[in-house]
Amino acid sequence: MIEYLPRSKHHMELHLTQFGTEECIPGHDFGPAVRNHYLLHYIWSGEGIFEVGGTRYRLRKGQGFLICPEVVTYYRADSANPWSYCWFGFNGTLAEWLLKKADLTVSSPILDFDRDDRMMRYLQLMSESKEYSNARETRLNGLLALLLAEFAESGPASSDLPIASRSEIYVDKVKDFIDLNYDQKVTIADIAHYIGLNRSYLCSLFKRTMNVSIQDYLIRYRMNKACEMLENPELSVGDIARSVGYSDPLLFSKIFKKSMGQSPRAYRSERDGR
Repeated sequence: MIEYLPRSKHHMELHLTQFGTEECIPGHDFGPAVRNHYLLHYIWSGEGIFEVGGTRYRLRKGQGFLICPEVVTYYRADSANPWSYCWFGFNGTLAEWLLKKADLTVSSPILDFDRDDRMMRYLQLMSESKEYSNARETRLNGLLALLLAEFAESGPASSDLPIASRSEIYVDKVKDFIDLNYDQKVTIADIAHYIGLNRSYLCSLFKRTMNVSIQDYLIRYRMNKACEMLENPELSVGDIARSVGYSDPLLFSKIFKKSMGQSPRAYRSERDGR
């Protein structure tokens, strides 16, 4: 069984291109050849070999192998106990990142999953999606994302990252949180809870990495956004205050003046007169 899907015009981040199953005859092989998309095989039963980059892997039930775009690969079913497998073809700008989360790369192409029930369920849902005429593409791509998330959850933990890398990840999470929530009444405690770190430890880590406290970074971020909004004459100072997380326009004006050296109205007037 195989189903080919049309090229996605709306899901450039991640999209399924095909999926299917096959019971291979003894010695059935393919390649050496390259593909123009990612192709992930999962073995239901039997065994076989997979070759890439000069390395040969002997694989069995419960394992899988990843074929990356434009990489020469070869695979062959065992002569005595040929494998049966399912596969998923996909592409998109997020595909490589999602696969890395599951520790699946060109240099690490082998999947250890051993969950036939999960794989069967995703195949079933993908096949049943034919019933949805208006949003089938979105449904299929959602199922693909969930499947890759399953692999990431079953893969190795990332706690062995170097300390410097972990610090950068936490700092990036703080910055992303502020970028998405600066318009809310967020506190440092909210940020620490979201990231899952002790507040004091997170503040110390952020200050050491960014040379500025989280509170000062948040204020600076809000004031820079407020400056952008002051360029729009249709927005009142009160509108802008609420839009950057301050319910009290007077408090906003006080903090703005302290940060920018002039009041919001003076800042706007100065730019109107340019």
